[in-house]
Amino acid sequence: MSPVIWWMRRDLRLHDNQALHAALATGQPVVPLFIMDPHYGRVFSNAKQRREFMFRSTALLDQDLRQHGGYLVARIGVPKEVIAKLVAELGATAVFAQEESDPYGAERDKRVAERVPLTLVSGGTIRPLGRVQKKSGGPYTVFTPYKKMWLSHPLPRTADLLPLPSNLRTPPDIPSQELTCKVDYAHEAGFPLGETAARARLDTFLDKKLDGYQANRDTMGIDGTSSLSPYLKFGLISPREAAVAALNGIARAKTESAREGAETWLSELIWRDFYHNIQYEFPHVRERNFRADYNGIAWLNAPDEFQAWCDGRTGYPIVDAAMRQLNQTGWMHNRARMIVASFLIKDLLIDWRWGEQYFMDRLLDGDGAANNGGWQWAAGTGTDAAPYFRIFNPVSQSKKFDAQGEYIRRWVPELRPLNNKQIHAPWEIPPIIQKSVGVVLGQDYPRPIVDHKMARERTLAAYKAAREKAK
Repeated sequence: MSPVIWWMRRDLRLHDNQALHAALATGQPVVPLFIMDPHYGRVFSNAKQRREFMFRSTALLDQDLRQHGGYLVARIGVPKEVIAKLVAELGATAVFAQEESDPYGAERDKRVAERVPLTLVSGGTIRPLGRVQKKSGGPYTVFTPYKKMWLSHPLPRTADLLPLPSNLRTPPDIPSQELTCKVDYAHEAGFPLGETAARARLDTFLDKKLDGYQANRDTMGIDGTSSLSPYLKFGLISPREAAVAALNGIARAKTESAREGAETWLSELIWRDFYHNIQYEFPHVRERNFRADYNGIAWLNAPDEFQAWCDGRTGYPIVDAAMRQLNQTGWMHNRARMIVASFLIKDLLIDWRWGEQYFMDRLLDGDGAANNGGWQWAAGTGTDAAPYFRIFNPVSQSKKFDAQGEYIRRWVPELRPLNNKQIHAPWEIPPIIQKSVGVVLGQDYPRPIVDHKMARERTLAAYKAAREKAK
């Protein structure tokens, strides 16, 4: 019997995999295929940890496949050529893959479909791309009405989740190429590899952190977030399964804290759907402002200040702690992402695209849609963005979300001698006290590279000028 091909991309899992089950539904043997696309080489040129996370998780998926009558077939090359050759080689009758929202993926799949019978299936988002539309037609560009419409559709249920495959019946001895790992994957941030680890992380979050999530998720010194983002990025956990868990948490909540935690987490998952739909409907957001009235912002783009931001040497402890966490672990707390983005854009007046690219080069969970959405939100240039005049005060943010300085002390160890009041703004400490505690500015820790009050006025003027110019 001729086989069909399951072409995996960002769905490296067996549980609730809609593309895999579409292939199984044909009743034909299934060939699991992973292609090392040359495009990945460009995307991962500076993101080696994320590349290895993907490769090594793929290798673990091969082990799981072998317990279900299959194995991984890996090929290296341009997808349209690789798949056309494999279809001819196997006499395969169809190719199934998970739809993707990014511009490159859309163009790639168009080229593949010109060569072979390709069927795209939902699964990278909770609801299919383009499904949530205005009643009058067309996509939403503001989150709140999008969420309201999203919730009005039939909600996913436990019964909707797809089981593990029983037997893939992959034909034996199909030639496969080796996906070499050139660097060792180190998960200092605590992200073990594979679908089993992803599911364990989900269980831990549901059991220990969902109740209280709403209250704890912004406190940077504690482990209060789900920490599922790298697993959602590569589809090691199904976003639909995550949504079902959140909805079940709401239904079963016995306390206000439990209900609020589950509702807040569901809202975060819907935000993820929203940003992927924005990218799907408006692919230009990956390259330029969604709001053209800000195209004329006179960015300063000072290279030395950008480098200080990258290195975590700005002189603002909360910003430096966040950037050092990113550089050392490949992950950053979500509240910290908002703080450092606001600082780069609105304190240093550096183009948000510089920060967006740096994040994509460093983040283990670097998701193009969510990353772009977050940066354009911070810049005020996006679909549903913070007002241009909303500028985070890094000291206020530090005092509010790291009140005891635990996060700062973890990532900026030279500031550990400072007390809880001093640690948020060490430049306010008199020189004689700096010397007595061993934290001398300009020697042990940098002086601030910019004055926040001055920077705020400068940014407001730059944005106002851009808006006037666009009229």
